Amino acid sequence: MISRINVNEPPTKLLIIGTGFAAFSLIKEIDVDRYQVTIVSPRNHFLFTPLLPSTTVGTVEFRSIMEPIRTSRKGIRFHQGFCVRIDSEQSVAYCEGKFKRTPFEVDFDTLIIAVGAKSNTFGIPGVEQHAKFLKEISDAHQIRHQIIQCFERASKPDRPVQDFDWLLHFVVVGGGPTGVEFAAEMSDFLRQDLSKWFPELMPYVKITLLEAKEDILTAFDVSLSSYTTRHFARQHIRVRTNAAVKKVQSNAVILDNDEEIPFGLLVWSTGNGPTSVVADAGLSLDGGRLIVDEKFLVLNSENIYAVGDCAIIEGNPLPPTAQVAQQQGAHLAKVLNKALDGVACAPFKYKHRGMMAYVGQRKALVDTKNVQGKGFGTWLFWRSAYLTKLMSWKNKMLVVVDWIRTFIFGRDISQF
Repeated sequence: MISRINVNEPPTKLLIIGTGFAAFSLIKEIDVDRYQVTIVSPRNHFLFTPLLPSTTVGTVEFRSIMEPIRTSRKGIRFHQGFCVRIDSEQSVAYCEGKFKRTPFEVDFDTLIIAVGAKSNTFGIPGVEQHAKFLKEISDAHQIRHQIIQCFERASKPDRPVQDFDWLLHFVVVGGGPTGVEFAAEMSDFLRQDLSKWFPELMPYVKITLLEAKEDILTAFDVSLSSYTTRHFARQHIRVRTNAAVKKVQSNAVILDNDEEIPFGLLVWSTGNGPTSVVADAGLSLDGGRLIVDEKFLVLNSENIYAVGDCAIIEGNPLPPTAQVAQQQGAHLAKVLNKALDGVACAPFKYKHRGMMAYVGQRKALVDTKNVQGKGFGTWLFWRSAYLTKLMSWKNKMLVVVDWIRTFIFGRDISQF
């Protein structure tokens, strides 16, 4: 039987909160002729976060991994701002503009919550004030700015040598993929670029990676975790496991054993915590994530869905990764498109395609169901895989140009 569309029937109002992997995948697949799509987010672009650590040192430039939301799909509406409260009974989202915090409301027939997660500080004093996070382009820019600032300050002729103990010590908290990749990129930046222009400072430079667990990269095969630790040692990156942070001061990390570790830059990469809109939504939560069924409908809700890092499937928890979010967003688009015709969609089934991480000196890791790889060949695979996953041809070309530029001319050391 052929389904007929009533041309006089107004399109269903679909509100999407967020512009991350889950939201962007959904936007690409949703039927904009039958849904009136409105997006609310403080970020007016999609960000390819797997390459975000590369932007902190200039291996890849910021705009090369950004895709504007407004140009990503015709027929959508975008409002730059924050969703501060959701009224599920009245089907209204209360929002504020990003800049002047002017309040506005958006009503919906169907709501998609895809706000991701924020960096988890675990309530440790001083983290918010003194650490840098790595979630957004603005974070990467701040890190890049401070790296150069540390070297410029240290190069002053009247700078006491004892200041180098903290000023040229770069500390990373968190031994997951993001923390490891930033440490690797930082090491490359030091060895390949900064050593040419600040040779007198190189003997004083240190990189330390702190991890509260017994190993780094615990989601990877044990052999790959051990390889990374050994490889980091060869790069003079100090890895300290079982090192839990108790407090952060302006230029020092205090561990549980009261040891004080000075730093010029502290990058905090220790996992995810719930955003305020999720925590305050009055919906069912598990560990700060919205509980959803296999079609991403929030528990005890009729028209509110959640995907990505802010959601957890009841009875089938999945890691908060980009590939999970991307698959969830694309599947939810199928669910919603078929729902308009009264057709049920099969439950979501996650297809794990493995994990990858860059570990420095043109070496990378790959961990799939059947293959564990490491080294230079794996680095080539890592680059080609991420290149294919970039969302547009423009971004693919920009990233390739960045890689070629970095290889030929090195990274830019300007402070801006």
